[in-house]
Amino acid sequence: MNSSKIKAVIFDLDNTLVDFINAKLKSCEEVCKVAGCGSAEKLLEYFLNGKHGFEAHENIADFLKDHGIFSEELYEECCRIYEKTKIENTKIYPEVKEVLDELKKLGLKLAVVTDAESHHAIARLKKTGIFEYFDAVITSDLSGKKKPEPDSILLALEKLNVKIEEAILVGDSIRRDIEAGKKIGLVTVYAAYGDWRLSERKEFPADFRIESPKKLLKIISLA
Repeated sequence: MNSSKIKAVIFDLDNTLVDFINAKLKSCEEVCKVAGCGSAEKLLEYFLNGKHGFEAHENIADFLKDHGIFSEELYEECCRIYEKTKIENTKIYPEVKEVLDELKKLGLKLAVVTDAESHHAIARLKKTGIFEYFDAVITSDLSGKKKPEPDSILLALEKLNVKIEEAILVGDSIRRDIEAGKKIGLVTVYAAYGDWRLSERKEFPADFRIESPKKLLKIISLA
């Protein structure tokens, strides 16, 4: 990778820029308090099982039904608490703003590519104060495909008006981010600091690995 050719950095959002799994666990914990049963970890499993989707409220409905306590009133209250707690606890990782500032000073274009739906992604970016840094925010509902299909990344490259060889991709998921980047020949940076899926780490090795957001600047400066 030649840094003189790099014109853009494409970031995943959740657990790359923002510590979303922590916010998710706290919101699940509050739902369990309201419901009076279960644990945050067990409720999180409902969101992870792939039945409805990672952000679908139907996961909460299933949780309540499996505990024999479902009612429309309780369900609506749990959904309200879930969304309120989630956005309140969505925070960027330390160093993220500093890194984005430096990348902008270098004149690089920046994009977010995420499987989150548009309204969730924009809400998280605005809540954490980093929305204005990005020249494009590409979500799965815009591209029509979720990662590891590369459609969202290709759309981001198009919006930024840069070629594959002029961009790098940063993400915490080996299976979704790194695999997606590799499919189209992008240089990939594995954000190991945000990866809570330990079982994935040996698959699809990335070009680079960083243990903190700030390490990205070193990769760009030395490349």
